[in-house]
Amino acid sequence: MPSSTSNFDFCRVIPNHPWRGMAVVVALIAIAATIAWEVYARSAGYGPTLNDTEDLWAQTRRRVTPGSIVIVGDSRPLFDLDLDELERGLGTRPIQLAQAGSCAFPVFKDVIDDETFHGTIICSIVPLMWLAPGGPLVENAEGAVKREETQTWAQWASHLLAVPLEERVAFLKMDELDTRGLLKRIHLPNRAGALVPPALPPYFASLDRERRARMTPQCAQPGPLQDRVKNGWLPLFTPPPPPSWVPREAFQAKVGETIENRFRDTAALVEKLRKRGGKVVFVRFPVSGPLKEHEDKATPRQGPWDRILRDTGAPGIHFEDHPELASFELPEWSHLSAPDSVEFTRRLVPHLRTALQLNAVAVR
Repeated sequence: MPSSTSNFDFCRVIPNHPWRGMAVVVALIAIAATIAWEVYARSAGYGPTLNDTEDLWAQTRRRVTPGSIVIVGDSRPLFDLDLDELERGLGTRPIQLAQAGSCAFPVFKDVIDDETFHGTIICSIVPLMWLAPGGPLVENAEGAVKREETQTWAQWASHLLAVPLEERVAFLKMDELDTRGLLKRIHLPNRAGALVPPALPPYFASLDRERRARMTPQCAQPGPLQDRVKNGWLPLFTPPPPPSWVPREAFQAKVGETIENRFRDTAALVEKLRKRGGKVVFVRFPVSGPLKEHEDKATPRQGPWDRILRDTGAPGIHFEDHPELASFELPEWSHLSAPDSVEFTRRLVPHLRTALQLNAVAVR
């Protein structure tokens, strides 16, 4: 017996409309909207630049070879080190693995745990960030390390397609001009049981395929953008209050234990690399203004910095020990302008060569 639908003839009627003309109109509207959004983004101070995604970091991480010079740290070496000057002075082009807004320890550990690596690590130390017991600073670094290990073919292909577009289109600024970024601009006051995290700094730097960051001229000059970046640092460098449901003594004890473990693990990793013939040099990059006062008060030099050098036996370069490194003006207290970063790197190279015991004279 035939089914009840076997004799049903379906005929889809396509309305008689000027579809070709409608498609052209829709395409023109989309193009016009895209151009308008691009014009708006550029008028607001944005420019084409790569987003510092986990995929870009993973791509860079894969360039590390057993004898590479690797830069590890926070945003300061990302801004302050010029790869051309380092290559000229050290003889090898370094791999830039520093990350803005992150605790560098997970990346430091990831590089050293690679048993084939016996190269050199230039490691930036901002004690408040290096000793972070958890939270977004650690999660940012761990996320990048995990992406390098678990990146899918789809993520890899998406990244390769995105890079040439980001280099040409200003409105493709992730976390600022996408929907999530625009929603974050809505001001919400703190409320009982819901503390609003401090705002991240706005767009004030460009990034290239080697992950070399350069401060924009608008931020390097006094003005609203520079003030906005300055005013954002102190809230970001102030730890959140302990959770109300955990006794303060227990919370402080747990944080103290985690920090002690970080000191111990840092020393163990440096020794592990040293046994393979590798080297580590720690660097304290310039910081100024109220941000420096805040960092010095929270983590005095005689505390974390001196202890890391003492526990590891590794050389350290502190900008305050060298007038030629401490004489730069930091427009927003935390990073050097693009031109100054080149000169700073040029002045830093002799100290790096001494710390790394590179005796041959670099050809300039």
